[in-house]
Amino acid sequence: MASLGWLPRRKRSVTARSVLAGEAAAEAARKTSQVAEGAEAAAEAEPEFPVVGDVRAAAFFDLDNTVMQGAALFHFGRGLYKRQFFSKRELARFAWQQTWFRLAGVEDPAHMEDARESALSIVRGHHVSELMEMGEEIYDEYMAGRIWPGTRALAQAHLDAGQKVWLVTAAPVEAATIIARRLGLTGALGTVAESVDGVYTGRLVGEPLHGPAKAEAVRALALAECLDLARCAAYSDSHNDIPMLSIVGYPYAINPDTKLKRHAREHDWRLRDYRTARKAAKVGIPAAAGVGALAGGAAAAAALHRRRR
Repeated sequence: MASLGWLPRRKRSVTARSVLAGEAAAEAARKTSQVAEGAEAAAEAEPEFPVVGDVRAAAFFDLDNTVMQGAALFHFGRGLYKRQFFSKRELARFAWQQTWFRLAGVEDPAHMEDARESALSIVRGHHVSELMEMGEEIYDEYMAGRIWPGTRALAQAHLDAGQKVWLVTAAPVEAATIIARRLGLTGALGTVAESVDGVYTGRLVGEPLHGPAKAEAVRALALAECLDLARCAAYSDSHNDIPMLSIVGYPYAINPDTKLKRHAREHDWRLRDYRTARKAAKVGIPAAAGVGALAGGAAAAAALHRRRR
């Protein structure tokens, strides 16, 4: 500080403190820059996801409360009732099932079985083409406005990366196919209702695509499409879909129920929540693990058949 001896004592003291402050600021700036550079390097080191051009990767999305608020089966039922497909008594049955799911927040096997039987009895004897035509109108009326924008953006990210995106749902495959097409997705895996000569018999092929059956469907489709499940992603709101989420390399819990949220945190899965204060209702139909493979295989085969026609 000898060079500052010509200054008065007060000014020399102030200048010394200024020099010290300046040096401290410079050192802090240098450290901050190093931290920022380190963060940038870490971000660059993190693998890109989804990976652009990775044709062996795909994404699988549950439908109810993951892609769309509420249950597709219920919305479809409302549309069919409006078109005088069934009676007020049957509509009340649908409404009660929806209300129960909203209040209970769980998927009870007895109620799921009831929902399945209701749906099958309604479509028995009707032409598949008839329901497909009505399904397009029903989507516009009851479903289009219920798509979660956040989940839609996730699906679009996979599409933009050149990957295929599939819906995987317990809803009828016809309804799921319409929704997938309207969203610009690749296709849909859904519950397959038996038809003969284009007319519904009122029976299912295998069991509803639910729980373990979804995992079987994804495995079957991955095999047919030469996909590497370790590079694929799956998205769902329900703990019932843990089997499907567990077989992919990138599992996401979307608007998760309590059990799925807990499981996701325990296993370090990614979480996203796009819900408002209003709770969305759940409709799903459990299938026993023993018949899951049959239902999953039927769903995968049906999905591939529709794509190749």
